[in-house]
Amino acid sequence: MDLPILAMADLATPMAIRVAATLNLVEHAGTEGATTEQLAAKSGASVLGLQRLLDHLVAIGVFDVEDDQYRPTKLGAQMHKDAPEGFKRLLDINSAGGRADLAFVDLLETITTGASAYVHRYGQDFWTDIDAEEKLRRSFDAQMQWRFQKHAPQIAEDFDWSRFPDIVDVGGGDGNLLTMILQAHPGVRGRVVDLPPSAQAAAERFAAAGLSDRASAIPGSFFDPLPVGADAYILSDILHDWDDDHCRKILAECHKAAAPNGTVVVIEPVRGHGSNTGIDLFMLMCFNGRERTVEELAELAAECGLVLQASAAVTDGRMALEFKVQ
Repeated sequence: MDLPILAMADLATPMAIRVAATLNLVEHAGTEGATTEQLAAKSGASVLGLQRLLDHLVAIGVFDVEDDQYRPTKLGAQMHKDAPEGFKRLLDINSAGGRADLAFVDLLETITTGASAYVHRYGQDFWTDIDAEEKLRRSFDAQMQWRFQKHAPQIAEDFDWSRFPDIVDVGGGDGNLLTMILQAHPGVRGRVVDLPPSAQAAAERFAAAGLSDRASAIPGSFFDPLPVGADAYILSDILHDWDDDHCRKILAECHKAAAPNGTVVVIEPVRGHGSNTGIDLFMLMCFNGRERTVEELAELAAECGLVLQASAAVTDGRMALEFKVQ
């Protein structure tokens, strides 16, 4: 008799779904369906191996089969690259998100030694890894844009950015959030600082949005000196990717760059609002990062000369913490 804990620990189903997504089985089958042989030819898979995979996908309700034709169910259709849920970018093992999830198999390394499971599995940290391959970097930027597609409009519209005529979005990726802020607040100008591939993507986004006169992208790292004198520096979903020592370095650079009365706005999921224990484990094993409470973030910032002035929920999964230079 199987125990519930065994069902919770099963790896066959999550890996079968991820392999199906990586092989594009939903796209290859389409609405018309396809045989095992056809799917194997399109995906480059072994016919014998793929048949076993399809048997399990049918058993768990991801595919249906009729007259040897396999079609995705409504559930399975969520794996399609164009599905509104957008899950493909996290399930595809060849994407940054899917690749990172696989490092969970080395969670024991993290729990017993404190070292990153990602480094143990791939030989280098996540950021070095994705910067070594353009496809991984693009998939990461797309993943972050997807994760923020619900949050960014609310953050842009519901937080009073008009108080800050000049904004620097530190580690702002491809400029998605800053674009929305500038569109919602015509009197604001802004810059994104991020590594060269993301900065280039941000510049292209600003141009496409007709914002090149108010927005620019600067290649750089948040561990290096930032553009000085802006009214506000945004750290959006940044700090939870790092341990305390790295967070202090990031906050210290923001403090150095801020105008005498400058503001640092930290936008993060925090414990009790937007984070959960599973995400916290992921941050630990992948980045040696962590999900923090508002109080923990305030304490870190205070060590860097930043005083918490206000904190409020800006979406159902993000808090905005406003810090002033001390």
